[in-house]
Amino acid sequence: MSATLQTGQSNFGDRLRAHISIARFDHVSKNVFVLPGILVAYRAIGGHIETGLLLRNIVLGMIACTLVACSNYVINEVLDAAYDRYHPTKKFRPVPSGRVNIPMAYAQWIVMMLLGLLVAYQVSGMFLAACLSLWIMGCIYNIKPVRTKEVPYLDILSESINNPIRMLMGWYMVTDQTLPPATLLVAYWMIGAYFMGLKRFGEYRQISDPALAATYRRSFKHYTERTLLVSVMFYSSAAMLFFGAFIARYRLELILAFPLVAWVMAVYLMISFENDSAVQNPEYLHRETRLMIPVLLCAAVLSTLMFVRIPALHNFFVRSNFEDAQR
Repeated sequence: MSATLQTGQSNFGDRLRAHISIARFDHVSKNVFVLPGILVAYRAIGGHIETGLLLRNIVLGMIACTLVACSNYVINEVLDAAYDRYHPTKKFRPVPSGRVNIPMAYAQWIVMMLLGLLVAYQVSGMFLAACLSLWIMGCIYNIKPVRTKEVPYLDILSESINNPIRMLMGWYMVTDQTLPPATLLVAYWMIGAYFMGLKRFGEYRQISDPALAATYRRSFKHYTERTLLVSVMFYSSAAMLFFGAFIARYRLELILAFPLVAWVMAVYLMISFENDSAVQNPEYLHRETRLMIPVLLCAAVLSTLMFVRIPALHNFFVRSNFEDAQR
């Protein structure tokens, strides 16, 4: 009887750990993409928000964002299981290895979403709409008949659109009276596509068998290493074009951070060539010292330049434009 009880407790514990695992709480680090929205919105309204209210909104907002994102991860794990069995490492995940109760997982997906939206409602109506948009994009990405993750290029673009949605979440934690500039949202979308494109490139390169790769992810049937790298070049160019447009219109000082932005993107590209790298497993990116150093430096410089005005920089560009007009 004791042995049977112990076995039952062990099975329950294993099952519970598996269900916690498919929510991917270790991916909470992706909430960092919310922070620029908070910073830019705070700067846009001139800091005119009560500190207590701001902190309350940020805490509640981060909880809501985490719950909704984890809901998306749950459905992703469930619906990807049939394909993960063909991946060299993902076949050991809880669902394909049979450690998850599927009906309970579906319930977990819905409950986490509802809890997330309930918390989001405490922040603002616009923040709630942003959270709901994140969840809907998760459905579009994972659930048939749409399931954009199986459509080449659309898989990258539809997943990376979560970046500007997260920026909107951060923005609406601060204010729901205005919208962030469209140029910044598109730049944020394209930089997300750059990161996601390199993740796909790393996965495809590691599998190194086009037929097997297509079995694991249907969009891989239409990709090659060359086409993935070319698409990554497009995303990076578009990101910098729109970021430059935002800088020229709203915050010229940010141009000084461009070398650091380029450094981050170059290191990320380099890491993507390694098998089973942190690029393929973003939850481990914080362990990459060679990436974290430029990322932290870049974040610090961008944050500082958001609040520091450099008149000489403006004078230089205005004078250059005037002199060009006279020629």
